[in-house]
Amino acid sequence: MIQRKSKFCIMLAVICLLSFPIQAATPELIEAARKEGRVNWYTTQIVNQIVRPTIEAFEKKYGIKVDYVRGNAIELSLRVSTEAKAGKIIADVVDGTGSAHNLQKEKLIARYEPDNGLAKQFRDPNGYWVATNLYVLSYAYNTNLVKKDEAPRNWKDLLNPKWKGQIVWNSTPSAGAAQGFIGTVLAEMGEAEGMTYLRELAKQNITGLKVAARQVVDRVVAGEYAIAVNIYNNHPIVSAEQGAPIDWSPSQPATAVFSVAALVEKAPHPNAGKLLIDFITSAEGQKVYADSGELPVDDSVTPKYPQLRPDGKNYRAIYFSPDELADKLPEWSRIFDEIFR
Repeated sequence: MIQRKSKFCIMLAVICLLSFPIQAATPELIEAARKEGRVNWYTTQIVNQIVRPTIEAFEKKYGIKVDYVRGNAIELSLRVSTEAKAGKIIADVVDGTGSAHNLQKEKLIARYEPDNGLAKQFRDPNGYWVATNLYVLSYAYNTNLVKKDEAPRNWKDLLNPKWKGQIVWNSTPSAGAAQGFIGTVLAEMGEAEGMTYLRELAKQNITGLKVAARQVVDRVVAGEYAIAVNIYNNHPIVSAEQGAPIDWSPSQPATAVFSVAALVEKAPHPNAGKLLIDFITSAEGQKVYADSGELPVDDSVTPKYPQLRPDGKNYRAIYFSPDELADKLPEWSRIFDEIFR
């Protein structure tokens, strides 16, 4: 979907498969996981929307207790790192857009690749992580303040003088914030043209909030701002279904990243950890994510809101892998500080 087909890519995929055998949820794995009896999941996912339904389905299927810790990718990475330094690893599975990459550098992620049939762009070629769900970042707007036909559809629309002082975004360094938007602009327009655009955008006096991505949407719902930029496009739909005055519009192109799950090195319950990753990335687990309103990475599972998934034609996105985000985020953050602070 995001990589062009070529003989080289096919050969590379074969080499990866031969080097790191895909492991399935075999009866032996299930038995070993049940003997461990529990699994500790460090997750960035929304608790009521995703975590609890996933735990309920997993525990019902396997009878294995799941405990969870909720935090952002930076918090969870630091927590696992601290546990390792203290010689007492508690986490078995960790997820997020950047958690696995950060911990892999400290050699705190174990190789494990479940047999789930996902496309290769949703697997680490070295077998350290597997994607669980797709995040597409676009615009949200308050329907009491912005008419549908006035909602931004492209980057040029954000430059309309009427929106000066009315736009908000998350300023905490991440893909789901101003920095991710900057990266997408530069990837699409190139450095020279992209920087020119970003400097024009800065004249709109965009408000940066150091809060969770979900809270940016809540501030638009409250009418404090008319438009939010680079927000997870499923959040406005979920809120609108609950009666909130908010809607989303597709950015052309949008930013797309994915959350990944990984097995922690020296996990106390390694087999239960593997089984949890297997479940989340199976068609059954992907349906739990889809039913919650998230975008599954398994193309065979229909999202609850199919219109949110870019089709590559009418709605296009630029995708960044966890490794790309980790490599490029510092530069995007530097540009943000230079232009928008």
